[in-house]
Amino acid sequence: MLKNYLKIAIAVLRRRKFFTFISLFGISLTLTVLMVLAAFIEKVTNPVYPGDKNSRSLYIKRLTYTSKKGWINSGGSSFYFLTHYAGSLKTPVKMAIVSRSTSSNAYVNNKKIVIDIKYTNADLWNIANYQFIEGKPFTPDQINKADRVAVISERTRKEYFGDAVTVVGKYIEADNISYRVTGVIKNVPEIEEVFYANMFLPYTVAKSDYRNKDFWGDYSAILLSPSEQLVTKMRTEYEQMVTRIPIPDDMKKDFDTLHSDADTYFETFTRGFFGNADNAGYARFLFFMSLFILLFMLLPTVNLVNVNITRIMERSSEIGVRKAFGASSKTLVYQFITENIILTILGGIIGLILTVIILQVINGSGLIPDFDLSINPLVLLYSLLACLFFGLLSGVYPAWRMSRLDVVTALKAQ
Repeated sequence: MLKNYLKIAIAVLRRRKFFTFISLFGISLTLTVLMVLAAFIEKVTNPVYPGDKNSRSLYIKRLTYTSKKGWINSGGSSFYFLTHYAGSLKTPVKMAIVSRSTSSNAYVNNKKIVIDIKYTNADLWNIANYQFIEGKPFTPDQINKADRVAVISERTRKEYFGDAVTVVGKYIEADNISYRVTGVIKNVPEIEEVFYANMFLPYTVAKSDYRNKDFWGDYSAILLSPSEQLVTKMRTEYEQMVTRIPIPDDMKKDFDTLHSDADTYFETFTRGFFGNADNAGYARFLFFMSLFILLFMLLPTVNLVNVNITRIMERSSEIGVRKAFGASSKTLVYQFITENIILTILGGIIGLILTVIILQVINGSGLIPDFDLSINPLVLLYSLLACLFFGLLSGVYPAWRMSRLDVVTALKAQ
């Protein structure tokens, strides 16, 4: 029986090419947009390189003061705040401290090169898995001595040193200061804000005084848990510690509460867009994304329903003849739903092919430097299941309409 359904479905789809094209276009376009969007979001919110320890990490990026009057003031944390308070936690095994990125100009053969610089401690190299093309990171001893040493990106090596075979031991100048290169790392996409920089320097050579005891500053931290199972414990320990931090005297006049979060990488992304001093950002992000996907999937569903109803009206005589020869309503419903599922699967395959092509075009265009998009197999599976669900959903009502056609009325439409 199923084999006959498939034969009839394929014959019908081939016979009504215009309706088939409209349906396939809606399904494939919807799936393509969703998969490209999913690939982009996954890359931004869960980088594989160099953040392959994200499942064990929490990020401290924001320090916020609030008052009962509704005032809010937020900013980055100081080196002192992170080392003195976050550094007192017992659960983390490592804590990387990284400054915000600042741009510096360098000149090579009268050509200006913009270098994005970050200052960091030695634990960054233990938490983030940067791939060293040559050399190695600067050491804790070099940091303590305030040595002017640097780790640069592959792109900066090419722009500054050209086709030099090796650059380790050579000097690179930024802001009229020379730094000796200790290592070169594989490029990180600029959109991965936490891990991105063209040049990493020891925090001890920064122009700002890292010993300043103000709470606000230009730094953020990455806490590394011993295991994934202890990440929640590490977050709880940090939250409890923050409640015991006294508000600085110069802030007591205007603010009542100090707030700081240790978030997952994904939560730092959602908090930046949808929330601040609470955890509403994550929930809002999921709500808006779910709503967007639902509405976006409803478009081809409504389109399919309309197209399918039109197809039923055109095939009313065929349905009447089959009913006159004994075909049951159940048989006709199964046949029509089978046609819809086949159409949906074909649209999904076309959507997958289009997604691969578009991702290859984006990756090869250099629109976002060092940004490599790929299809997540789990996202692909969910997308195909969603297409099947909405394809089935779009076939139920037209199939029900078809099953209720009166034989005489259907034959009169001939």
